[in-house]
Amino acid sequence: MSPRLAPPHQLTDLLARLEPAGELAHRHLWLIHLMEWVRGTRESVPESIARVQLFLDVVQARPELQQRLRAWWATLVDHVDITTLLADFGFASRIALVSEVAERLRTKLLPGSPETIDASELFMLALPTRFDAQWLTALSEAQLDQLVGLLSTPASPDDAPRAGGPTLWHRALLDAITYCAGQILSTGFAPELRLRMSEAAREEQPFHALIRDVENLRAEVLHAARSPDRINDCAQRLRDRLEACRAAAATVYAHFEDNGISVDLVFRLRQLRKRILRVRELLDCLLSARPAASAALLMAHLVIVGQERRSLRALMGANLSLLAAKVAERSAETGEHYITRDGAQYREMLRKAAGGGALMALTTLAKFGLYTLALSAFWGGFLAGVNYAISFVLIQLLHFTVATKQPAMTAPAMAAKLKDLDSTGAVESFVDEVTHLVRSQVAAVLGNVLVVFPAVLGLSLLIATALGEPAISHHTAEHVLESLHLLGPSVLFAAFTGVLLFSSSLMAGWTENWFVLNRLDSAIEYNPRITRLLGAPRAARWARFLRENISGFAANISLGFMLGLVPAFAAFFGLGLDVRHVTLSTGQMGAALASLGLQALHMPAFWWAVVTLPLLGVLNVSVSFYLAFNVALRAHSLSGLQRSDIYAAIRRRLRKAPLSFFVPARNAG
Repeated sequence: MSPRLAPPHQLTDLLARLEPAGELAHRHLWLIHLMEWVRGTRESVPESIARVQLFLDVVQARPELQQRLRAWWATLVDHVDITTLLADFGFASRIALVSEVAERLRTKLLPGSPETIDASELFMLALPTRFDAQWLTALSEAQLDQLVGLLSTPASPDDAPRAGGPTLWHRALLDAITYCAGQILSTGFAPELRLRMSEAAREEQPFHALIRDVENLRAEVLHAARSPDRINDCAQRLRDRLEACRAAAATVYAHFEDNGISVDLVFRLRQLRKRILRVRELLDCLLSARPAASAALLMAHLVIVGQERRSLRALMGANLSLLAAKVAERSAETGEHYITRDGAQYREMLRKAAGGGALMALTTLAKFGLYTLALSAFWGGFLAGVNYAISFVLIQLLHFTVATKQPAMTAPAMAAKLKDLDSTGAVESFVDEVTHLVRSQVAAVLGNVLVVFPAVLGLSLLIATALGEPAISHHTAEHVLESLHLLGPSVLFAAFTGVLLFSSSLMAGWTENWFVLNRLDSAIEYNPRITRLLGAPRAARWARFLRENISGFAANISLGFMLGLVPAFAAFFGLGLDVRHVTLSTGQMGAALASLGLQALHMPAFWWAVVTLPLLGVLNVSVSFYLAFNVALRAHSLSGLQRSDIYAAIRRRLRKAPLSFFVPARNAG
């Protein structure tokens, strides 16, 4: 044998430390060290298989060592509950997603102890790497049979069980199946899920007979005169019952489509589905004609489960995907209203953007007014957030628009259209939508900035005339110009503002989903206390109003407070982050010009700021759109898109009709 594969002193020392009567922790440490020795450098599966074979051969050649190994194994099986590994490993001990996140953090951060009777904990310590699954899968049937022979105690002729009778392994599998079935039954009977199942699923009652089918299988397996046919019939009935339970639970997803998504319920549904799959795996092991090989494959699978059990990303990705899809879907519904497709809609967008720009002029001046109060950083940021939130909500209620809020809503609408990209003419149709979108953004930005600048300038001059002094001081005006300098951090701040704009769209989608999930519109319309207070007609109007506007309120209020408070919190931590919103920055430029007068036109800082403004708009819009578009693509599970074809089509459109990206065609209305 190659010295590299199995250094004699390592294996000799390892076998010398085998003490069946040792303390619990020491017995388990021996197993952990044995698995470390088998893994070696983790570079070669054949090397690990050779180490296993060497171990088997050495033990086989030494009867005294065989006796110690069998005694150690008997003690291990007697003290460690393997059913926790078979039935519960990989599943959350609590039904809430937040609790599972905390549990995974504890597993990742805190060390485990081998002084345990929980087979799951010992399994994680003994087989902690994906490499373990590889060498377990590669073990030959001859090696597995040899290992079983070394671990099993030969029975005497007097007390030998009937050939083919249930073994300890079979009993452990049956116990694990019973425990799993109990958890499935508990989840299926939970009112949060049961009431959301379809009517047909509730009438069929698949969960009611689950335990009975498990007990029938158990009785057949343990019965002394059992027949393979009867066992297989019972196993098939159990499989059919499990499939019926899975199908009934799946109907809850249809309820989510219309009534909002609960992350905790999605988590419980996924746990239920995984437990059903686990029972199927245990059934396969129970009925396998090659129990050793099937057990090795099950252990290899559990190694992979253990790896996934450590991953927070996998947990969050799997359980938040449906919520992300629903948020993207609701944003797409809103985003359709922001895309103009003809001249009339284009002019309407300009009008709405102009109205938004006029209100933002008042917001800008109110912001400067708050500066004069000389508040602390937090309260100054809080009142600025109130100022922004009130302005954004007013713009929403008056049916005006702010350009930078649109991309996070329109991006999911664009992503949803990529689903049908394989149909004839779909690429050109998508490019048409791109032109409509870009044109809509151009109209909205122009409507905002072309109104907010003269509005702030005019109002500042009126204030100066009325008060006899500029609306803002020369020092403040110069600071505004310096803060908008192209070579300063304004460009980065604009990109960061795009992230906040995107975050507000997520908040809008989540809030609307929460509103629908908790049926608050129905509660407002029909709750007796509310109808007594408001009257039935008014309660119905309030319910309809909130259902239609809750998403916008959440987006506008959250965005307002993020724009006001994030810079304050960033300053507290010394991050130096600030926000640069193109409409607000343009209004600030108007106030600065009113304060400095025509001399500002001779200042280089003024023109540097003028050059910066278009970049602020581009970054606000593009960053927000990019983030929302990518989230929507993932939520819709869209991948492998023919991006080169799309890019080529967009380039062709730019060459043939560049103006279509800025103004609608004359024959478009």
